[in-house]
Amino acid sequence: MGRTELIIAELDALPEEDQELVLRFIQLLRSQYSQRQRPRQVPLKEEPFVGMWADRADMEDSIAWTRQVREREWR
Repeated sequence: MGRTELIIAELDALPEEDQELVLRFIQLLRSQYSQRQRPRQVPLKEEPFVGMWADRADMEDSIAWTRQVREREWR
């Protein structure tokens, strides 16, 4: 038995008032699903955080900066 058939069989086994609740729940799910929108894909270079440290002199050599931070924090 497939999933759809199983759902229908389970639904048929419920009293009518509970079937109505299931129907309302399905309608709620469908309305929420239709309202969801896939977020717009923004190229990484247009993200606001890209370049936020560009004007920091201590970040000119990011490898050296990372090494110093690790040495300081991992002692």
